[in-house]
Amino acid sequence: MDEKALPGRLPERDRPWVMRTYAGHSSAAATNALFRRNLAKGQTGLSVAFDLPTQTGYDPDHELAAGEVGRVGVPVAHLGDMRALFDGIPLADMNTSMTINAPAMWLLALYGTVGVEQGAELSRCAGTTQNDIIKEYLSRGTHIFPPAASLRLTADVVAYTLREMPRWNPVNICSYHLQEAGATPVQEVGFALSTAVAVLDAVRDSGQVPAERMGDVVQRISFFVNAGVRFVEEIAKMRAFGALWDEITRERYGVQNPKQRRFRYGVQVNSLGLTEAQPENNIQRIVLEMLGVTLSRDARARAVQLPAWNEALGLPRPWDQQWSLRMQQVLAYESDLLEYPDLFEGSHVMTALVDGIVAGARVELEKVLEMGGVVAAVETGYLKSALVASLAERRRRMESGADVVVGVNRFTETEPSPLTAAGAESVEQVDPAVEAAATASVRRWRAGRDDAAVDAALARLRADAATTTNLMPATLECVRAGVTTGEWAGALRQVFGEYRAPTGLTGAAGSGGDPGLAAVRARVAATARELGSGRLRLLVGKPGLDGHSNGAEQIAVRARDAGFEVVYQGIRLTAGQIVAAAVEEDVDLVGLSVLSGSHLAAVPAVLDGLRAAGRPDLPVVVGGIIPAGDAQQLRAAGVARVFTPKDFALTGIIDELVTVVRETNGLR
Repeated sequence: MDEKALPGRLPERDRPWVMRTYAGHSSAAATNALFRRNLAKGQTGLSVAFDLPTQTGYDPDHELAAGEVGRVGVPVAHLGDMRALFDGIPLADMNTSMTINAPAMWLLALYGTVGVEQGAELSRCAGTTQNDIIKEYLSRGTHIFPPAASLRLTADVVAYTLREMPRWNPVNICSYHLQEAGATPVQEVGFALSTAVAVLDAVRDSGQVPAERMGDVVQRISFFVNAGVRFVEEIAKMRAFGALWDEITRERYGVQNPKQRRFRYGVQVNSLGLTEAQPENNIQRIVLEMLGVTLSRDARARAVQLPAWNEALGLPRPWDQQWSLRMQQVLAYESDLLEYPDLFEGSHVMTALVDGIVAGARVELEKVLEMGGVVAAVETGYLKSALVASLAERRRRMESGADVVVGVNRFTETEPSPLTAAGAESVEQVDPAVEAAATASVRRWRAGRDDAAVDAALARLRADAATTTNLMPATLECVRAGVTTGEWAGALRQVFGEYRAPTGLTGAAGSGGDPGLAAVRARVAATARELGSGRLRLLVGKPGLDGHSNGAEQIAVRARDAGFEVVYQGIRLTAGQIVAAAVEEDVDLVGLSVLSGSHLAAVPAVLDGLRAAGRPDLPVVVGGIIPAGDAQQLRAAGVARVFTPKDFALTGIIDELVTVVRETNGLR
């Protein structure tokens, strides 16, 4: 029998999705070399990871950038860096995704300028700027400006690309980090679509796009989603996303063309679910999560990037990224997945799952709209509190064993892993000299430009920002004049101001029926009595630019439930601000959370600050993705305890914090 005649087989294979690897570190030149290697291995698109100073609008020589330059992505401070990043890579033929949000307009202007310098027609350039600022307030923390100003920047980018770069996706509505922050599938769909509505409303209401072209706008809106290990549920989630998007764009915006209403999304599977313990288990997790966004043809991702098995340990090496790329290639080219129509069409089980998520997400969307939209839901703290509460419940289930995580809370017996036998060499190491080189480079750049042109460009940017003028032309003038990332963002800070998002702790749920919490609560109360204070006071601090605050918030919630008075001022604090708060609030313990890898710079700065403030006795503990060798250095520097992702039992961590306070004060 001719196998091509098998029932249900498509006449032609579905085309493979764009295959990317999220990559960037150290410098533009080093990242360019990595891009070239990955493309040579069969990668079909680029996904640029920018470092935290770039994402938050600072130059490498800014105080807050210390320890963060080139660590979680590539530093891009000016047009010269962007030229080096894409040297020899023809942008006219490339599909490039840039994970950049608050300064998305700036990075797109740099990218487009380099493309034109290469001889590319902007109308041919394809790719995506993530540019979803709402989830930054809720989960990722790289926001700069207040919500209304940020949406204005997004609307300006949408209007510009509609005219000049029609193949570009100007915004990537990102539910990825909502799931990492605790969102259930219902919340992930409902909250992400609330953001999409806010963006489309902002574009429509800006007056920059004629009503008859809203279909063209909708067609270029893409989504970036998360896929967890519950892959059947993830398939249902993606089908629900598509159904609701079709409904919203047809009914709210009057888009009649079904092709324009198609739900278009890319995916990075769940990095947060990867474990430091038995990291080899992450391989099967990644494969299952990839299936959640590829098995259903009607809801298949059009771009996929996979994390590497060792991301919970540190920065993946090129070989680790190659392994993840090969997973995609085996599925797309060796298996028969792309030869069939949708495998779940007519499934009663899948239909019921989809209908349930659609109904719940519609309720969440309507609730947000009744509040006045997603901006109001951010500013009131509703969305953040909902996510903190959901993540607390997820943590409770894992700690109780109701949710099994293999190698972490069950099946923990293990053989030594040859994958990690190399120790620190099992992850990519960022040379500390990278920061000094980037600092020197940006200073040389400033010294070699026309200051009058820079001043004029920044003056125009500030003047236009004070009106409703589209800011892309002024931004392009800044690019050509040699303005830096920090200067562009700084000019807009002067007009728009900065924004500190709600922490979400006030309305967060507690730990429920944790049987061990009562004993810890009793120890907290007894220690406070012995010290003669009303309550033990814990300062939770996020030094530097690391905005991933989920862990810090969960520690704060559990410590509060155990009877600590918790001082938590949110993200993006200097060492001086943390020290000042610790002294002013007269805390008993300082807990620092650093997930970006900058702990060897950020933590000693706080320790030095406490000594200078006359409080060398104040104990400091640290949590984050911290290799064993680095943990040893931190303890030698005076840190009382170091916690890593393998320390998943929050109540046990809080109990250890009480022990630290007692030891520091000579209590038995």
